[in-house]
Amino acid sequence: MPTSPPDNSFRARLARRDILAGTFIKTPTLHSTEILGLMGFDFVVIDEEHSPFDRQATDAALFAARATGTAGLVRVQSPAPHHLLSVLDCGAAGVLVPHVASAALAAQVAAACRYRGGRRGYSGSVRAAGYGGGKMWDYVDRADAATTVVAQIEDPEALDEIDAIAATEGIDALFIGRGDLTAAMGAPTNDAPPIREAVDRIAAAAKRAGKPVMVFVGGIAEASWLHGIGASAFVYSSDQGLMKQAAAKALADLRALSPQARQDIPA
Repeated sequence: MPTSPPDNSFRARLARRDILAGTFIKTPTLHSTEILGLMGFDFVVIDEEHSPFDRQATDAALFAARATGTAGLVRVQSPAPHHLLSVLDCGAAGVLVPHVASAALAAQVAAACRYRGGRRGYSGSVRAAGYGGGKMWDYVDRADAATTVVAQIEDPEALDEIDAIAATEGIDALFIGRGDLTAAMGAPTNDAPPIREAVDRIAAAAKRAGKPVMVFVGGIAEASWLHGIGASAFVYSSDQGLMKQAAAKALADLRALSPQARQDIPA
């Protein structure tokens, strides 16, 4: 059982249900993470699953997260132990693990991310351990206390085991993956009735297990809905999405300066 995390750690704030604002990092460079960290985001999620991050790019992004004081989570390529170990050694505050569709897999993931009572591989020379020189068991306890493990629920079969997944020791939170649920269930939108029902089931299981809920949102309306059913940590858009949004507005503003645009404005 991991020891209690420091009060100001991401894991402690998540457990308290503080409202936490984050975004996905899709661009394999440290600059997006650095800029968003300086803006004051509580956390970022470096997306190895759906973006072209290799270990070096992930390492650089995590360096930027630590330098700016934002929690750097990584959505790993897979639940394989070596993928989890890689990002934790690089200094990730936690992992978002895709396709956790059974309690057995949830238990394997939790074990791979913890030392005491788990199976996480040890090295004292990595960034997470301060590049050596410290006491092994002090580091082990700090790492176990601070590491956040989030199970992404995005498969219909996961709903059959959702209470057992949520109750798994070492799983700190559930992330509701509406995109994959929508695709897998053939729903027309990610807020269609079958998806809302699935979302409600996941949120209710998290509540019964005393676990917080994380979600991806595209705007404040979705955030309000999902906050109403218990979500407290919000992944809003991505570095790419935020750049497109700002670029579209800037371009529209400048296009409005053209003579033709001014002629089209009603008197």
